[in-house]
Formats: sequence, C-alpha cells, structure tokens
Amino acid sequence: MSEAAVVKPLHDPGRRRDRERTREDILEVATSEFADRGYSGARVDEIGARTRTTKRMIYYYFGSKEGLWIAVLERAYNLVRVAEQELHIEDLEPREAIRRLAELTFDHHESHPDFIRIVSDENMYRAEHMRKAGGLASLGVPAVDVISQILERGTRSGVFRRRVDAVDVHMMISAFCFFRVSNRNTFGVLFDRDLLDSTLRGHYRTMLGDLLVDYLCAKSEPLNLY
Repeated sequence: MSEAAVVKPLHDPGRRRDRERTREDILEVATSEFADRGYSGARVDEIGARTRTTKRMIYYYFGSKEGLWIAVLERAYNLVRVAEQELHIEDLEPREAIRRLAELTFDHHESHPDFIRIVSDENMYRAEHMRKAGGLASLGVPAVDVISQILERGTRSGVFRRRVDAVDVHMMISAFCFFRVSNRNTFGVLFDRDLLDSTLRGHYRTMLGDLLVDYLCAKSEPLNLY
C-alpha cells in the first residue's frame, strides 16, 4: 500500500488536538468579544470571523450562544482556581499563606480585566446562566477548601485568634481585588486616584495582606451566624 493510501484512524490524536486547539481559540476570542460587548451585544458571527471558523462550527462545539457564554465563564473561573491549586502553600506559615493567596488573587484580577467585565455582566443577569449550568457552582469549592486549610492550621497553632468562616475570608479577598479593577474609572473620577496606578500597586497589595492578617490575628467574641 502506498503512503498516499494510508487511512488515518478514526480517533486520530492529531485531529483531537486540532479540535481542542480550535475550541480553545474560540473561547479566547469569545472571552474578548463578551468582555467588550457583554452577553447581549456580542455576536457569534463576529467571533467566528475572528477565529476563521463559522457560526455553525461554534454551535457544534458549544450548542448555542448561551452555551458559549457559559463555557467562557467556566474557563475564566477555572483559570484562577488552577492558579490557586498550583500555589503550594502547605508548608508556608499561616500568616504568610493567607497573604500569598490574597496576592495571587490581586495579581490575577489585575492581569485579567476581561474576567472582571464578564462576571460583572453575569451579575447583571442575576447569574441566570450560571444557575442553568449547575456544574459552575462547584467552581467555588476549591478556593474555600484552600482557605479552610489555612485557617485550620492558623487556629491550631494559635496564630489566628478570630473565629471566621472561610467563605467570608474569600469574600474579603475578592471584594478588594474585584473592586480595584471593576470600579477603577468611577473611583478615579470621584477621588482623582487611579487604583491601577503602578506606583500604588505595592501599597495596595501589601494593604490587602495586612488587612487579612490583622483581622485573623485579632481576638473576637464568637458570633452565632452559621
């Protein structure tokens, strides 16, 4: 049999890699398109044109525009979750561990403004798309698990004296980091200060860590909230 007559197997690894690469290219461009125009304003035809594919092919991979939006959200959250899992803070002293985790979120949100815009837009829809995709709810679990482990070690060693909930700590970190990017423009108009000014970056990064450590190390009366 000649070389030209060789038939590639049905489950050819090369084809699978091509499909995975095409899917990732679509998600990359879709993230940018959704971030710029929002869910309602983005056009699948434009995403197809920018990826040199077709609307039909995009629907083949994702089912619909909503399916593509959900996949973009899932990918965006996964990026930060993967970064958290790769941090390897098990051997760090608890105060340094929580500080390092906060700094990671600080850096990630600053370098991924598209994530901020997309999440803000989904909140405008009251997270209706995320609710339809039940699997997205589980994306918060790894972040809370990491914080819970740090809090447990810190409490056991006597370093952390305040009784806190891991979800509350996650909220504190996210609120600081998210606000700094999402409200940059309005905050700048109101207070004539650019929250993303490079000369202030170290100040805010340190401030976040100090807030967390000071809060966790201060003794408080237990609250029966949970």
